[in-house]
Amino acid sequence: MTGNGTLRWFKSSYSDGGGNCVEVAYEAFHGYVGALRIRDSKNPTGPHLTVSPGAWGAFLKGTRTP
Repeated sequence: MTGNGTLRWFKSSYSDGGGNCVEVAYEAFHGYVGALRIRDSKNPTGPHLTVSPGAWGAFLKGTRTP
């Protein structure tokens, strides 16, 4: 989180540029990432997922091409 309590969202480097984008924000606690938030960039005020850093790492590992 930033100093004012808002999250800094950024788009996935794998987004297609045509509006099908995933955005991710890191929520830090005492200098450590405590949670990751994931949302659809077309609906920034809509629902988002909150996952632990370990769960996010496992997801990314599972999506990599062997």
